[in-house]
Amino acid sequence: MRPSLIEPFEPLGPHAPLPLIARRPAQLVGNTPVLWIDEPFAPSGRGFHAKLEGVNPGGIKDRPGLHMIHEARRRGDLTPGAPVVESSSGTLGLGLALAGLTFGHPVTVVTDQGMEPAMVRLLTALGAHVDQVARPHPEGGWQQARRDRVNELLLRTPDAYCPDQYHNPDNAAAYRPLAGELIAQLGRIDVLVAAVGTGGHSAGVAAGLREAFPEVRLIGVDSVSSTIFGQPAGPRLMRGLGSSIHPSNVDYPAFGEVHWVAPAEAVWACRQLALHHHASGGWSVGAVALVAGWVARTHPAGTRVAAIFPDGPHRYLDTVYDDTWCRKHQLLDQEPPTEPDEIAEPDECVVTGWTRCSQVRDPLARDTTKAAVR
Repeated sequence: MRPSLIEPFEPLGPHAPLPLIARRPAQLVGNTPVLWIDEPFAPSGRGFHAKLEGVNPGGIKDRPGLHMIHEARRRGDLTPGAPVVESSSGTLGLGLALAGLTFGHPVTVVTDQGMEPAMVRLLTALGAHVDQVARPHPEGGWQQARRDRVNELLLRTPDAYCPDQYHNPDNAAAYRPLAGELIAQLGRIDVLVAAVGTGGHSAGVAAGLREAFPEVRLIGVDSVSSTIFGQPAGPRLMRGLGSSIHPSNVDYPAFGEVHWVAPAEAVWACRQLALHHHASGGWSVGAVALVAGWVARTHPAGTRVAAIFPDGPHRYLDTVYDDTWCRKHQLLDQEPPTEPDEIAEPDECVVTGWTRCSQVRDPLARDTTKAAVR
């Protein structure tokens, strides 16, 4: 049964604010809306505020795509008309395609066989060239294979520029305006829940929020089989969060805790968001909603929780929202637990489902031992 409306719908009156009229598509980036999310993730009145970055033309990474190219041009690292080459699982590719159109640069997106065919077609339609690597790196997985291919292309084209989203501080800096938007929209913010892939938006938004609210708590959301927070790298179904390399943009001291989420749990959350709130997205959105709902349920009443939804559902119609694909990967009919498992240390064991750890550190800063499977 579909949920009933708690409040009646009220159409906009004759004096409603007029929507933006943009002269260039880049002007459509930012000032994204916030949606209140409660049941079934949290009881009515105890939910969280979701920042809907999927309203941007291509998603949240329109912000760093534009900013990194703008800054590279300003510094002279990227000359007028020179090619841009970057590794991406999809969303940054859309942002760079927009930046290429805006600033006049051809864009090559290096990706892998896991990119959805619809995303390949979309990037091509937007003017980007898509270069797919054929096999993963034996140690660094698909991400390292893509980065190796980027280096090959850069050697062939001396004037080409790679933004290097994993290690470029302009990536994190691009999200400072998002923090300002949240402050203007919500006022006080006590907890921020954000997915972690390159580390850019969690670092940039948290830094911006702490200028106004020094005590804001940052909760990171990662994928199982991701190496970012000290777990061993492994094959991952979920794209857009997690990593098989260690991006230097991850601000480890900023995090109060980290949660790892499994694909079936993210699928359940994505579909519940769509059914109950008419707003959903991909793997990162589902994982963030699951964790943000838990935060809203377990923190004291009145805690103001903000969560960042990086994209919308459209690129996932053949995966997350496809019953046949989900059954093939045994992702359906698995309602997640109401509470995460807990571990004391991030490398205590290999996590395979929703798990929380309140100890966060850079895994490259210390020796780690091989974990047992949990």
